[in-house]
Amino acid sequence: MAAAKDAAKFIRINSLRMVSNANSSHIGSCLSVADILAVINCHLDQTDHELIFSKGHAAAALYASLAYRKASVRELLNGFGRDGKELIGHVNHAVEGILFSTGSLGHGLPIAVGIATASKHKKVFVIISDGELNEGTTWESLAIANQMELSNLTLVIDANGIQSFGKTNEVLNLEPLIDKFKCFGWDCIEVDGHSIQDLFKSVESRPSNKPKAIIARTTKGKGVLAMEGKLEWHYRSPSVEQLELFIKEIEANA
Repeated sequence: MAAAKDAAKFIRINSLRMVSNANSSHIGSCLSVADILAVINCHLDQTDHELIFSKGHAAAALYASLAYRKASVRELLNGFGRDGKELIGHVNHAVEGILFSTGSLGHGLPIAVGIATASKHKKVFVIISDGELNEGTTWESLAIANQMELSNLTLVIDANGIQSFGKTNEVLNLEPLIDKFKCFGWDCIEVDGHSIQDLFKSVESRPSNKPKAIIARTTKGKGVLAMEGKLEWHYRSPSVEQLELFIKEIEANA
């Protein structure tokens, strides 16, 4: 658990550096998913399980999580968002440790359903954004996973409550989410998406032969008070001055 906390801090700090240096975007999304990625990666380190990171706009967070585990990826971080480099602004499968390129929302869960069906011996994780629940392919995949009894499939929703142009419940209100997942035949639980302990428990539990959904309630921009819950940080990039202040804040509170 201590390793996951250290990984989450590493992901946040390096996501900030990448996004700021490249004058890129989606840092709020990177910070909200950091704890989820840190916990999932602890499982990937120990097994041949697979991860599909569907919220591809938060690519910097995924790259940072891989860099925490792989020195070969760490060497690439300074090239994030630069012409001709592997670490582009959306998830790139040319990077070691990434199975599929993602970024067009609604594609990750269908891919994960296919992998889980073909490889029943593997545990397949897929991380999506709550905005992806607006996509029809997501709900089609939920129905298929139930029909196929994919007990080896775990879906984690980074439910930070904000998408491109507003609050998710104002764009399309799907609450209560937990009831909808259960109606589709999934086991479903809600957790604090920034509690390493709660995330570990939810990921490790496997009570039935059903696919499992974890609604991880998170905060956009978690770890940087000036960003938390702010829509503008879906697109803004930290300045050089802000970067140093934000990193110090994360280090102080980690």
